[in-house]
Amino acid sequence: MNPSAALSAFQARLKSTQILCTTDDMAPFLCDWRKRYFGNALAVLLPSNTPELAEIVQICTEFGIALVPQGGNTGLCGGATPDQSGTQVVVSLKRMNQIRGLDIDNQTITVEAGCVLQTIQEAAAAQDLLFPLSLGAEGSCCIGGNLATNAGGTNVLRYGNARDLCLGLEVVTAQGKIWNGLRGLRKDNTGYDLRDLFIGSEGTLGIITAAVLKLYPMPVCQWTSLVATPSIPATIQLLNLFKQKATALLTGFEMMTAESLALTEKQFPQMRNPLGENPPFTVLIEFSDHESEAHARNLVESILAEALELGIASNAIIASSIAQANTFWQMREHITLAQAQEGANLKHDITIPLSALDNFISATDAVLRAKYPQVRIINFGHLGDGNLHYNVAAPVGTDSAIFNQANETSVHDIIYGMVEKFGGSISAEHGIGQLKLHDLRAHKGAIAHDLMATIKTALDPLNILNPNKVLPTNAN
Repeated sequence: MNPSAALSAFQARLKSTQILCTTDDMAPFLCDWRKRYFGNALAVLLPSNTPELAEIVQICTEFGIALVPQGGNTGLCGGATPDQSGTQVVVSLKRMNQIRGLDIDNQTITVEAGCVLQTIQEAAAAQDLLFPLSLGAEGSCCIGGNLATNAGGTNVLRYGNARDLCLGLEVVTAQGKIWNGLRGLRKDNTGYDLRDLFIGSEGTLGIITAAVLKLYPMPVCQWTSLVATPSIPATIQLLNLFKQKATALLTGFEMMTAESLALTEKQFPQMRNPLGENPPFTVLIEFSDHESEAHARNLVESILAEALELGIASNAIIASSIAQANTFWQMREHITLAQAQEGANLKHDITIPLSALDNFISATDAVLRAKYPQVRIINFGHLGDGNLHYNVAAPVGTDSAIFNQANETSVHDIIYGMVEKFGGSISAEHGIGQLKLHDLRAHKGAIAHDLMATIKTALDPLNILNPNKVLPTNAN
């Protein structure tokens, strides 16, 4: 490893504005969004195009320098934060933000990795098309990071994760070579699917530099409603009723517990649950129609009427305007902000089979409350695909930092143990990063974990791409 020689090589290849070396300039790139992980770096590099990035990787290979790819730096598992050594470089892709093309007939858009998600949505909408990936951080997250973590969001129920929305990739390999797989094909059955190998790999196998993404016809209208349900079984019955009656028109089905919305109202009084008594479970449902507003409203009203008659819903409100629909979504999105205001908590991005969801929640809640009386469980998420954000907050009046430091390992073990018992996953949409690095082997099993390590070694034998993320350096 020769950091000074590498830095000289970067300076010879890049403009001075593309190399950040001072503490103040690098600071925004050296900690994660949650301020949980902090690192140091030899430099932060900002390539403007794929060939520049390829040369950066070649220099890193020559001088034995590890690099950490970074997009919008909105990840929640520390996957884009360097270590403390000060010998790694952070490679920010923010300047690689061009939309290379939009094919209306093929309904695809080709974009660079640094494109902000909202920019892609707006470019598609300008052509009356929809790019359906939607996240709370869509105004700042970048598509390269979305693909590298296989991001989910609120529309997975209808359109799938980021993986399902991608047709082709351009990738810089660990050897600094450029693989151009930017084909907008729905069918391409030619051997190993390299695209799926790089999606979800969190920059440990190659660096995604561009992608061909699927677009869809823009819906004629959307209807948003809030529904009160008495229990998880009733909530799942409601989901199945909408699936049966509305099929693909159902695009969002978000569950919020009374405890999560009470915390939101505490921190943001204007976000009071409009359903009144803050029922045990509040469901936010989004419904997209390509026929007409009248058709959509009639169908939503008929399904909700049946749900009320069956007793699986006790109250419902259909948004009467776009502004009211936005208010419903803001209430859902402010749960995360309310948690941050209240103090740090222990987050768990998990997925559970819907058939096991009620038993998982009941059993896990009981174990946690027995061991930690008065602990607060902030449980909400994308129920349509079984994804829960099952977060644990210190009891009221307890210092959250002290509680978390003392109990984090135990709380994680309880929850992840229950996830295994009920056939779930310890990461639904946030990835592994650093946060779940040491939990992955137990969850995946030794054989799967070793196969992943074999792939990592084959593609990145020098271990220069985002080391100690997803897999520990000594995984093999």
